[in-house]
Amino acid sequence: MTLQPRCEDVETAEGVALTVTGVAQVKIMTEKELLAVACEQFLGKNVQDIKNVVLQTLEGHLRSILGTLTVEQIYQDRDQFAKLVREVAAPDVGRMGIEILSFTIKDVYDKVDYLSSLGKTQTAVVQRDADIGVAEAERDAGIREAECKKEMLDVKFMADTKIADSKRAFELQKSAFSEEVNIKTAEAQLAYELQGAREQQKIRQEEIEIEVVQRKKQIAVETQEILRTDKELIATVRRPAEAEAHRIQQIAEGEKVKQVLLAQAEAEKIRKIGEAEAAVIEAMGKAEAERMKLKAEAYQKYGDAAKMALVLEALPQIAAKISAPLTKVDEIVVLSGDNSKVTSEVTRLLAELPASVHALTGVDLSKIPLIKNATGAQV
Repeated sequence: MTLQPRCEDVETAEGVALTVTGVAQVKIMTEKELLAVACEQFLGKNVQDIKNVVLQTLEGHLRSILGTLTVEQIYQDRDQFAKLVREVAAPDVGRMGIEILSFTIKDVYDKVDYLSSLGKTQTAVVQRDADIGVAEAERDAGIREAECKKEMLDVKFMADTKIADSKRAFELQKSAFSEEVNIKTAEAQLAYELQGAREQQKIRQEEIEIEVVQRKKQIAVETQEILRTDKELIATVRRPAEAEAHRIQQIAEGEKVKQVLLAQAEAEKIRKIGEAEAAVIEAMGKAEAERMKLKAEAYQKYGDAAKMALVLEALPQIAAKISAPLTKVDEIVVLSGDNSKVTSEVTRLLAELPASVHALTGVDLSKIPLIKNATGAQV
């Protein structure tokens, strides 16, 4: 265990108050009997309690020894002082099972500048001896008076020189201290400014981080707003539009089905009508075919007479078709100076009629026998 006994403002043998700090290394003894003693003394206590007991014992002996020594003995021979404290305190702590491994004096100082005055006292002693020497020189015979004065002046000059040197050294040391203080002050100021800049940088960085977090939150809010607006648009616009489109699609599909059904009904109607008309045409065709068959059989039976009858029946129709364009003529004027010319022209037309009929029908009218009608005229 490491202990630091400290005695503050303890008066020495000369009555000078000193503050002394020491450092002691101690341990529990390991011999069986002494270990039993230590157990008896400290069993159930923690390390700090053991340190406190030993520390108080050491401080008591240190205080008592300080009262028996002078300042010079303590300051100039610290090792002897520490040895004395260790020898005096060792039996007491040994009876508690504790061994002092080492004890040294760490620091000695006073609050009245006694230690710093020791050098001044020595200087004063030297000055006093010089004054005594001067007095003795003045008391000697006149022969030595000049020599004594000379020695006095030498000593004075030497003292002045030393004083000047000391003053110069003091001023130099003071300047050095001032320079060091200024450097340290400048370094402290610079360190303060640098630290301030670092703090400002940290604050700015934290502000930037806060702005980033706020921006992220704003983006999240805007994203939620976009989603909400999208859902609202879906609910208010898209869904009704889809419903309307579905309704129109259903109406269109219904109209399509209606048109298809109407077209199918119309097609069925046309098919039925067509079938009915086809049946009628078929019936009429069969009737016409039957009629034509009967007529053909009749024509076959009667031969050329039947064909002639057909041609004769068709002649008025042929004449009507040929003369159809003339029905649109209001008046026909035949220009001829000779009345016999018109008659001959009509006769020529009638004479050409059998040839035209033969060319059209293949029936030769010139071979048809003349038939007398009821009046007796030949036709």
